[in-house]
Amino acid sequence: MMRILLVDDNKTNLTFLGKLVEKLTGCQPLLFDNPVDVLTAMPALDFDIGVIDFQMPTYNGVELLSEIRHFEKYRNKPVVFVTADGDSAVRMAALNAGAIDFLTKPVSPLEFQARMRNLVALADAQNKLADKAEWLRVEVEKAVFELRAREEEIIDRLTIAASYKDAETAKHTKRVGLYSEAIARAYGLGENLCNDIRLASPMHDIGKVAIPDAVLLKKGKLTEQEFATMQQHTTAGCDILRESNSSLLQLAAEIARSHHERWDGQGYPFRVAGAAIPLSGRIVALADNFDALTTARPYKPAWSVEQTVAHIKERAGSQFDPSCVAAFEKALPSIMKTMLENIEHPTLVAKADMTPSNVTIPGKYLAEAI
Repeated sequence: MMRILLVDDNKTNLTFLGKLVEKLTGCQPLLFDNPVDVLTAMPALDFDIGVIDFQMPTYNGVELLSEIRHFEKYRNKPVVFVTADGDSAVRMAALNAGAIDFLTKPVSPLEFQARMRNLVALADAQNKLADKAEWLRVEVEKAVFELRAREEEIIDRLTIAASYKDAETAKHTKRVGLYSEAIARAYGLGENLCNDIRLASPMHDIGKVAIPDAVLLKKGKLTEQEFATMQQHTTAGCDILRESNSSLLQLAAEIARSHHERWDGQGYPFRVAGAAIPLSGRIVALADNFDALTTARPYKPAWSVEQTVAHIKERAGSQFDPSCVAAFEKALPSIMKTMLENIEHPTLVAKADMTPSNVTIPGKYLAEAI
């Protein structure tokens, strides 16, 4: 049903126009004899075409149309003015307000119906176009969502594949992703980027698949040559990921390449310093270091959280970006909660402590974490 808004303070004219609209197939008149009532009914009022008298009290036709156009939903509605005034200045004011046609009083029934049929066809085309645009928008959103889901699955599958070579990797990478997200959020990054960092950062060590088992799985201290070989996991990980067209995998490549660089330029593989290190890499460097120190490994015991926090704070400005360290401190309650939920050895000590047996969490963080 096509709804035709009719506004005229002369009730006789209004009734006459309403009868003409009723004779048009598929059209329904919406009658208003007061322009104030039209504005009062908005934005709930729905119409497809407007027919407005020019000369009315309180609001003339141009003033009324100008007010109507303030509402986004009415800005593209076709509107016709009815006027007995042939003054070109009046018509120009109406056109500037958004009118697309004029009817001259006294209105000819045949002319009115012919104009309305043309406008009904125009409004119908506009409505169909708007419906199609909305359909396209929904389809694009759906396609983007499905593409993102596939990207996330690719990252998840690759992370699982890497864990087959190094059993310690799986939970470590999950925690690093969640820690990195918490730091990024405390740093003040946008929600979408924080989410991307959470998804991409578990790929930071994917390049370890290229490291010989004799080096990667060695229990003792690495020789200088072995350590140089181990360092190659950064560039190998970047090489695996960087050719992807996915922005998420490109972010993962950036993190893989830069998460062992140091703020003072003494890191690897390229000895990049300061802000030249991608922010994502600076954030993941902190998360990776925190997790590596606070979890037990065959070659070392777990550090307490308090020891680890002190270690990281001492290296602000040398190993780590000071701004990222400040964000890390702000994010500690969230990081502690994540640590408790994702610890590798869930055996608990006495309930009074409520901390996993291979992690020591200081009370000032524990209260907010549990």
